[in-house]
Amino acid sequence: MDWELVFTIRDALQRPLFAESEVIGGRTGLNRAIRWVHVLESASFESLIHGEEMILTTGIGASADLPSSLAFMQNLIDKNAACLCIELGAYFSSIPQEMIDLANRHDFPLIIFTRTVRFVDITLDLHSLIINRHHRMLQELESISREFHRLTLTSQGTIKVLQLLSKSTRTQIVYMQPQGKPLFFPALSPEEQAPLLSFFAAFGEEMEGVQPDAAPYIRDYGHKTIALKPVGALDQTWAYILMVCNHKPQEFDCLLLDSASLSIAQELLRTRYMEERKLFSENLWVDELIGGRTQDDNRLKGLVGPDFNVVNELPYRVCLIEIENPRDVKWNSSENDWESITIHLSLILRSIFEKYSLRPLITLKNNRLTVIALDIQSKLPGKLRLQQALDALQHIRSDEKLKDLQLVIGVSKSHRGLKHAYAGYQEAVQALSLYSCYQKSLLFYEELGVFQLLLSLNDGKTLENFIRSYLGPLIDHDLAKGSELLLTLRVYLDHDGSKQIAARNLFIVRQSLYYRLDKITELLGEDFMLPENRISIQVALRAYQLLYPEKFTLPSSRSAQL
Repeated sequence: MDWELVFTIRDALQRPLFAESEVIGGRTGLNRAIRWVHVLESASFESLIHGEEMILTTGIGASADLPSSLAFMQNLIDKNAACLCIELGAYFSSIPQEMIDLANRHDFPLIIFTRTVRFVDITLDLHSLIINRHHRMLQELESISREFHRLTLTSQGTIKVLQLLSKSTRTQIVYMQPQGKPLFFPALSPEEQAPLLSFFAAFGEEMEGVQPDAAPYIRDYGHKTIALKPVGALDQTWAYILMVCNHKPQEFDCLLLDSASLSIAQELLRTRYMEERKLFSENLWVDELIGGRTQDDNRLKGLVGPDFNVVNELPYRVCLIEIENPRDVKWNSSENDWESITIHLSLILRSIFEKYSLRPLITLKNNRLTVIALDIQSKLPGKLRLQQALDALQHIRSDEKLKDLQLVIGVSKSHRGLKHAYAGYQEAVQALSLYSCYQKSLLFYEELGVFQLLLSLNDGKTLENFIRSYLGPLIDHDLAKGSELLLTLRVYLDHDGSKQIAARNLFIVRQSLYYRLDKITELLGEDFMLPENRISIQVALRAYQLLYPEKFTLPSSRSAQL
């Protein structure tokens, strides 16, 4: 670039209209940027300026007395105005020394016009220059951004983008990756690198919650300034770019930093897509593992690879993720589209799991992802971190490709030893199968309670016979009369016999509940609430819910008949 991006006060003073002007204070601030020119004749201007404006005034609203003039000027300084230009005349015959001293203390240029000038000519002249420079800046930005994009399609694209960013902004660039050595453009000696690495380490935790689409994070660095920008996509951060400036980063610098970050993120995303596609084919052995077809340790070592001994000792849970598509959403059902969606989901899942210190081994069959979630740290309970990761996965709404997906997830108990993955898979299947009973999209096996036992007894006859033994009269009455005695009994017992809570949840008045309970007592006998009978009845109710979940749907307040 052979032109300066920033239009400064020093540049303005070179214009013919400033030939009769004189800088009488704040001379060290002449390199301040001018974003716009504003004529101001009112002392109340809090909402009229935004910062970096050249203020032109005759002083009509600020010269009543010295305190008012100082307050007017201090307010401009606080609002980050670029400078103050005063036309000497009826309102200011001369500038008080106190105003000059204030300007010097804040490096705030104070300029006077010794002759009458047309403010409209100044604004027209400077605005034309500012707009022209801004237009040239946008052209330069577009050109460099296109070059960033082109470079990411070449070998070592990220390095080339960072080199061009450093050259275009005339700054020191540092590229930090969680795994991998930091990169410096231009190169620095180890002694020069150390302070920058210490700076990043000090603010690394502070940046953890900052999303990749956030504006660059600006911090002072001695006499310099650092702009720090996360690099990433899919709500995940994969790297950071530090831009070390000798001055406060200008708009052009920050826009180029954003553009470079986006180009690098796109390259990283493409790379991760290719890696994920490769992992899909490599992890076919996971299907063999969860299918119980591999039990021999030597065979497992061959499948897992050299880190088998470490992986085999890690605690893990098996997650079965069923991908449901809402009926009102129509996808192109081609195989390529489905593969694209599942790989995209797998990529996001892997990013989220890694964030929570979980290493996923993933396989896909039909519309179900099976994930062996290996826990690689123990700072927080593994179940809590896994639940947080799965909750984050279920609530992805910012991703256009996945926003309409509905995920139903079953999770096994914690296991160690990969040979037990088959047992974990069966537990996850059982948890997933009870979605219709619990109406929860995320269910852990240990939350199933008595259903763990009932599922193993569901052979077609055992549960039916047990249900008839304890609930037969109620089933027959509901079938014949269209009543809801079974549902009433389940809600009543689930709330420890509280009539008030049961009536509220059933959306019926207390008198209706009393009538139903009397009928239940008549059909089951006076002793149905004795401990032994109550336990058996509650198990029978759970068994009935397992076989006929739709029978236990609670009425809504809109359809309830009080």
